[in-house]
Amino acid sequence: DKAAHVIGQVNKELGSMSEIGRNLKDFQAFLTAPKLRGNIGEQILYDAMSQVFSSNQYDTQFKFKDGQIVDAVIKTNEALIPIDSKFPMESFRLVCEASTDQEQERSKREFVKTVKKHIHDVSKKYILPQEKTVDFAVMYIPSENVYYEIVANNEEVLEFARQSNVLLVSPNSFFHFLRVILMGLERTKIQEEAQKIWELLKSLQQENIKVNESLSLVNRHLTNAKNAMDIACAEHLKFSSKIDQVKLLK
Repeated sequence: DKAAHVIGQVNKELGSMSEIGRNLKDFQAFLTAPKLRGNIGEQILYDAMSQVFSSNQYDTQFKFKDGQIVDAVIKTNEALIPIDSKFPMESFRLVCEASTDQEQERSKREFVKTVKKHIHDVSKKYILPQEKTVDFAVMYIPSENVYYEIVANNEEVLEFARQSNVLLVSPNSFFHFLRVILMGLERTKIQEEAQKIWELLKSLQQENIKVNESLSLVNRHLTNAKNAMDIACAEHLKFSSKIDQVKLLK
């Protein structure tokens, strides 16, 4: 009876694990749907803005006269700052899953192509001085990993973004961006300060890249240290085994 009870409990736990696996698979499928993934990015964007601004300082799903709808705009006395969320998750996933150098090169080319298309779309659709926007737009990338893949290894993409007057931000850097804008709103001269803010934000972006590179370096050092420890432990076991063999000779 006791054995049957134990077996029953084990089967129950295995059933729970299977259910968790199915749920994770369902969630992964959920994230692969572009529209649903986009909705998640937009919601993260809105939550960040609501933590900094009052409701009368920004609009979501703002519609321009030409019919284009941008995810959000920050409202100032003299201009609108357009912000759109882009989540190139599918092309990023292919980069991560590439198993050969050839696949890696091909998937990175596709990733760069996808990101540049997003940048182009944001620039052309939402930088509209005739509708009182500032002369730059913000492209919000709701994933630090995806953002780091863009800014750390793709100078081509960063240069294209600069030429297109599109500022790339991640969840972390977006908070700093909002604080800078809030200071501009308090001075009520955002349009006059737009160029200074643009330069400051680019500087913040570079600082963020340096921090990410430092974290990556620390991670590599920790990995190397662990590998060295594993080798030392293995050598110690060999040494101990030889000592034991010597003892047996007695």
